[in-house]
Amino acid sequence: MARTAVSGRLIWRAATVAAAHWESPTARTLVLDVPDWPGHLPGQHVDVRLTAEDGYRAQRSYSIASAWPHPEGKVELTVQRLDDGEVSPYLTDTVEAGDQIELRGPVGGWFVWRDTQPAPVLLIGGGSGVVPLMAMVRARSMAGAKQPFRLIYSVRTPEDLLYADELRRRVRDDAGLDVHYVYTRKTPDNWPSEPKRIDVAALNTYGWPPDFAPDCFVCGPTTFVETAADILVALGHDPRRIRTERFGGTS
Repeated sequence: MARTAVSGRLIWRAATVAAAHWESPTARTLVLDVPDWPGHLPGQHVDVRLTAEDGYRAQRSYSIASAWPHPEGKVELTVQRLDDGEVSPYLTDTVEAGDQIELRGPVGGWFVWRDTQPAPVLLIGGGSGVVPLMAMVRARSMAGAKQPFRLIYSVRTPEDLLYADELRRRVRDDAGLDVHYVYTRKTPDNWPSEPKRIDVAALNTYGWPPDFAPDCFVCGPTTFVETAADILVALGHDPRRIRTERFGGTS
């Protein structure tokens, strides 16, 4: 993996939207040109700041979806719209190619994966919590890394899946990557189980055995993260190998 920034002086940069596309009916990926971007590690995030005409400012943090180095030198963010949010509705419904937003980062050095880590990896994502995990999946592929990855992705309905086509392609083409979905409200046709929340059975069946000493990354709403992390510990995983990233609200 190319040398990337983990810490250092953070400054605000004017990022230009180069392109945007929908990942789901409520989530949109922004492809950004960021001058003098120092690079990032998969799992890091950025602060995004918007300034209204009257000077009012709103700021939110978003995980980086892309690996680095990006083939086109871009930084990608996938934003889930919150109907009562101050920032996400603008990023999903209003911003277009050519517009500028302020960006500060990369931020964070704990919830990151490096391709020099030899252990197998277990990724557990709830909803848009899959975004930084997708950056890890992409980074693994880009680096040609051989560590086996397992992703357990919990989502409300099939329509809410992010990166659905890309994940199918990567499972087919990236040896050592497995993905399992947990649907909490609606399942696809002919799905072998009823909708349910993530539970012991899912993590025990589709995760790594504790004896494999995997590096575990859990990201999603607070209650989702707490539940998944507690299950991992109860199954015998080393708490020191469980890294979590959470955002407000409930699963």
